[in-house]
Amino acid sequence: MAAGATMHTFEIELADMDRGVYEQFTLRAARHPSETEAYLVTRVLAYCLEYEEGIAFSEGISAAADPAVLVRDLSGKLLAWIEVGAPDAARLHAGSKASERTTIYTHRDHTRVLAQWAGAKIHRAGEIVLHNFDPGFIDSAVDAIERRNALTLTVTERQLYLELNGVHLSSAVHDHPIS
Repeated sequence: MAAGATMHTFEIELADMDRGVYEQFTLRAARHPSETEAYLVTRVLAYCLEYEEGIAFSEGISAAADPAVLVRDLSGKLLAWIEVGAPDAARLHAGSKASERTTIYTHRDHTRVLAQWAGAKIHRAGEIVLHNFDPGFIDSAVDAIERRNALTLTVTERQLYLELNGVHLSSAVHDHPIS
């Protein structure tokens, strides 16, 4: 854990009916002082929505060349490069070249995030999707976050039903191709 980081623990019950993923697990996420709570919540949701064998958080700021979340197979091969926020085009280009699949989850205005990549050279840009949530969803989740969290996430037809520490929220997941 990075010096000065705040550790958050999530006891997660995940029912992703769209993908047939039903899991219970504990997730520990260190939030660096430069990381906003909105970024942390989006990172945790990205982890849940992409959950599969081999998924992990990167080492964070100490591993600047890695995405926020990644998936590796048992041999160590990088299968998925999962960014959070608004990565620059060069980072997406490198991630797309290094992995079989690249995707982004953002807590920011998706139109501004997409605009920053217009005309940029990004490897396999047509295969990369930006995901965002309904306005206010991430902010409401931030209001409910604590150091220790009980999180239940149900996904059906790209609609999220989130219970976070007794607060019930819902949002669609909006998918935007980046090119």
